[in-house]
Amino acid sequence: MRKKKILCVDDELDMRIFISTVLKTQGYEVFVARNAVEGLQKAREIGPDAVIMDVMMPQAGGVILFQEIKKDERLKTLPVIMLSGVSEKAFHHHLKMLNIRIDTSLRPPDAYMEKPLNPEALVATIERLLA
Repeated sequence: MRKKKILCVDDELDMRIFISTVLKTQGYEVFVARNAVEGLQKAREIGPDAVIMDVMMPQAGGVILFQEIKKDERLKTLPVIMLSGVSEKAFHHHLKMLNIRIDTSLRPPDAYMEKPLNPEALVATIERLLA
């Protein structure tokens, strides 16, 4: 059985190391990217089973990356977990306002987790999304 591939996109090195360590100890193959541009490129290259991404990153943030993934025919069905220090309520409000301005409405991510991240909750969420 092949290892499930998880792509982690976060501008903070500490978060990339933390998430990678947690997931590798659970048997996942983890790939990392530092920003949305690199994240989209890696997603297209490796074809991950799920993507974990930070909401707020320099340049193009996680919402832009999420939007690009959902527009891509090969990637649009990927489960996406959004991470942020921003509350889930504030994120959903932002998404609602964004949907008013764009042609194709963007659905919420498959999961939203607030930082600081609980490792057990992260693993449980990934397991649920990949089941």
